[in-house]
Amino acid sequence: MTLLIIIIILALIFDYINGFHDAANSIATIVATKVLTPFQAVLWAALFNFMAYWVFGFGVADTVAKTAHTSSIDLVVILAGVIAAIIWNLLTWWKGIPSSSSHTLIGGFAGAAIAHGFRDVTDPEHAGFKIVNWLKDAKEGELLPSGVLIVILFIVFAPLLGMIISYFISLWLMYSSRKNVWPKVLTGVLMVLVGLFLYSVLVPYEDIKKPRFDSPFWSVVTEPHNIKWFLVAIIFYSLAIFNLFFSSLSTAKAERVLKKMQLLSSAAFSLGHGGNDSQKVMGIIAAAVAVYIKTNPNIDLSAGWLDLNVVLPSDKDGVHVDGVMPSWIPLTCYTVIALGTLSGGWKIVKTMGSKITKVTAFEGVVAESAGALTLFSTEHFKIPVSTTHTITGSIIGVGVTKRVSAVRWGVTVKLLWAWVLTIPISALIAMLIYYLLKMFL
Repeated sequence: MTLLIIIIILALIFDYINGFHDAANSIATIVATKVLTPFQAVLWAALFNFMAYWVFGFGVADTVAKTAHTSSIDLVVILAGVIAAIIWNLLTWWKGIPSSSSHTLIGGFAGAAIAHGFRDVTDPEHAGFKIVNWLKDAKEGELLPSGVLIVILFIVFAPLLGMIISYFISLWLMYSSRKNVWPKVLTGVLMVLVGLFLYSVLVPYEDIKKPRFDSPFWSVVTEPHNIKWFLVAIIFYSLAIFNLFFSSLSTAKAERVLKKMQLLSSAAFSLGHGGNDSQKVMGIIAAAVAVYIKTNPNIDLSAGWLDLNVVLPSDKDGVHVDGVMPSWIPLTCYTVIALGTLSGGWKIVKTMGSKITKVTAFEGVVAESAGALTLFSTEHFKIPVSTTHTITGSIIGVGVTKRVSAVRWGVTVKLLWAWVLTIPISALIAMLIYYLLKMFL
């Protein structure tokens, strides 16, 4: 139990570090455009980091928890992975490098598991590199396969998706500034098409397993799956309504409206950041609890102050039982990441808010909206991605619409190197820490 408690404490420390390390992701543009002061911005971001508790499920947490086969690892593996992630996160924060906390955690967990696979696992099915879930076929109802390789692929795909979305939103906004009817016709058509799409993906009342209210209306509105799509609708229709009137606004008035819209776009991105990044720590804690239960099958799950109250997923007599995560895990993780965000990460704010490209209110709204849409999409597919990569790609995308030279590619290339090296370096650090811990534990 002592080792499990140490892992939970360290995981929450990582969650806190993640908060101030990644604070720049959701506040850099809103600070750069002077919509809010730095202090107001971190308060705003922290609030919506925490509110993500009521919006998102546990899909990303489940993916992280299954980075390695929990049946073949021990608690030392998870401890080594968390320590390695903390070390790399602190190092990159000290150097002002916006690396990925997500990939740090995945790399550390995988690296420690591989070291364990070669040292202690004799089962040929899970020994060596096989101890890591590299690639798993999509189950029924899932659209994408899962595994570490998918996470690695999204090192490229997440910022690329953010860049593409921000590029097209920028073009849409610029086209709408023209004083003729066709931009308004295009916006009207897009509003109808998006409305039809959103209607098709909402979960109706009769399909909700555990309605929160007796009222069908409020049950549909508060269903976590639906809340995400309602947020997508708010982002899109806010942009669409602005586009309908853009051509009739003066430059000064358009700027004032865009600055107000940044409050919405930054809030949406902060929600996505909280929902994406807190779930990774939930996944690590859930994996630790699962390993603890499997290695101590007769343990009292409500022993002492740490009420585990966990139900592990299982299949018995052909009946599948879903796992249940106790509420204290997500509630604690969302609280801690919000507190971390309150601490800020000003070195990285400077890099994200000014060194990549000069950011105005126009670019801020576009980048944050594109980043939020990207995070909502990847969370829907249960893929843990880097919020750092996502917002950086979005900022680059909006910079490219001005001109390619508007992006400071020298800074961007350095960021890319940090992204590429994060997983392997975190894995190597975790391997070394694992072997050191095994000498004493």
